[in-house]
Amino acid sequence: MSRLVRRFRTLPIRSRLALLVAAAVAFAVAAVSVTCWFLVQGKLYEQLNDDLKKAMFMQGPLDRQINNAYNNCTQAPQNGFRNTYSQVVKADGTACVLGDSVGTVKVTNSDHDVIKNASNSNSGGILRNGTDADGNEVRVLTLPLPLRDQSTGATINAAFLVAVPLKGTQDTLNDLALILLLVSGIGVIGAGAAGLAVARAGLRPVDKLTEAVEQVARTEDLSVRIPVEEDSDDEIARLSRSFNSMTSALANSHELQQQLIADAGHELRTPLTSLRTNIELLTRSEETGRPIPEADRKALLASVKAQMTELAALIGDLQELSRSEGQRGERVQVVALEDTVESALRRARLRGPELTITADVQPWFVRAEPSALERAVVNILDNAVKFSPEGGTIEVQLSAGVLTVRDHGPGIPADEIPHVFDRFWRSPSARALPGSGLGLSIVARTVQQAGGEVTLARAAGGGTVATIRLPGAPVPPPETTDEG
Repeated sequence: MSRLVRRFRTLPIRSRLALLVAAAVAFAVAAVSVTCWFLVQGKLYEQLNDDLKKAMFMQGPLDRQINNAYNNCTQAPQNGFRNTYSQVVKADGTACVLGDSVGTVKVTNSDHDVIKNASNSNSGGILRNGTDADGNEVRVLTLPLPLRDQSTGATINAAFLVAVPLKGTQDTLNDLALILLLVSGIGVIGAGAAGLAVARAGLRPVDKLTEAVEQVARTEDLSVRIPVEEDSDDEIARLSRSFNSMTSALANSHELQQQLIADAGHELRTPLTSLRTNIELLTRSEETGRPIPEADRKALLASVKAQMTELAALIGDLQELSRSEGQRGERVQVVALEDTVESALRRARLRGPELTITADVQPWFVRAEPSALERAVVNILDNAVKFSPEGGTIEVQLSAGVLTVRDHGPGIPADEIPHVFDRFWRSPSARALPGSGLGLSIVARTVQQAGGEVTLARAAGGGTVATIRLPGAPVPPPETTDEG
């Protein structure tokens, strides 16, 4: 059985569907056929029983015939013109046929039971199947027959049997069984063929989907789409739409990946070129024995250090952007935003000691990744420090989940505002300043993953104001109040 199940599971879906449909139809047809056969059999036997009862009244003067048969008992039929068996059965089992009986019916134990109870007024007859003397099957009605002995007047128990042949009924039932079997076979074969045709038609979209998947695997062409009817909403249509959405998302991801690689290569080229030039100058100085002036040597080493720092920052930003959503989701927790802002402010004051940074920070708790959220706030503050004039002021405020950072620098031109969160985008006026062009992109991504939004705009009176809005609450959720 298990081998058949395993073999069934290895069949194609079309074959399995066709077999399942054929099996279901076979079961239904078999149930209907068997029910029909038994119903017809019951009706035919009911008709036979009625015929037997009617035959009781077609024997002419029945009492005289019965007495004559009993007193002049003979087992030889007289070739009656009726297709009926009629006989009297004595207590010892002797069968005495009536004059118009076509044969003799074999007496059974059930007939003897009827004879024994013949004198009982509550005794009734029985209907059964039996055989005649030649072995032909007949339908038999046995009735109790209490007789009175003419000489002694004593009651004599006997039985009267009347029977009709079953050959016609059995032939009818056999023909019906054959017809039902043929119809069932044709029905099962037709159901299997119909199931196979339906499976092929129903799975045709799956074939197209399979071909599309194989084409994508073979050619890596993510532009492949499966045509779907707009008004269709069945399982195949939903599967096709899901595949189209998946390939579209993969194509976008692949395009963004290629763009990121291209942009990263472009950004890495400048510091690497500068590093190579500076190192070649230092190497040539060592090889030729002509020392570089101390001031120039210090400048070269400072440039190398700056380029190394820029490369490290760029690689760190790229690693941050390349992290998957699943890696981020594992580290999300409730974070006190005010503590994150305070930590970022300390770092910002170290990077801009000549600036005045004021802060008004109120409690606010959010769900985010702590290190990513702090990096985003640091990037916003670094941006303000970078563009603030010497001795300028930076104003930081956190209230009801809204963090604003306002500087008094040159501000952002209106035509550049739509691009400030693009990867590797840098304002023409800021390209001489250190940076990878990924800082604000990381800010936007981190804030969006925390369910918030970030904007940059020109501030009234000059400068830039950055606004971060994060959902949360002024108090931590109950599950975070207990230690551990």
